[in-house]
Amino acid sequence: MITITPLDKIGIDERGYTYEYFHERYGRHLLCFRKAGSISGNHYHKGISLTKNPEIIILVHGSLMLHYRNVNDTEIIKVPVEGPVKIEIQPYVWHKFVSITDCSFLELNSISEHSADTFTDK
Repeated sequence: MITITPLDKIGIDERGYTYEYFHERYGRHLLCFRKAGSISGNHYHKGISLTKNPEIIILVHGSLMLHYRNVNDTEIIKVPVEGPVKIEIQPYVWHKFVSITDCSFLELNSISEHSADTFTDK
């Protein structure tokens, strides 16, 4: 009648925790818990993985500063974001999240899709 399934912890570091879970209808997704002051992202995606075109992140709880720019530009735009919100990031947009408070967010992709389509500036 009710099923409770533990999530797979796939990462822990100074920023916080990352879990991956399987959604029977939509595949694997990431559930991330980040500590205030930590940085996530600092990269861009080319849209090679379908789940990165665009990348969709659901900020469930907390606030962060979103830094972003087109990979060919030098000017960085900074936008404060307060959850709960949906963030869509198009391909070739470099982005970085700086957690203002402790944050929880969902990435609608798996860690393998993320790794296959993540690039940093040289």
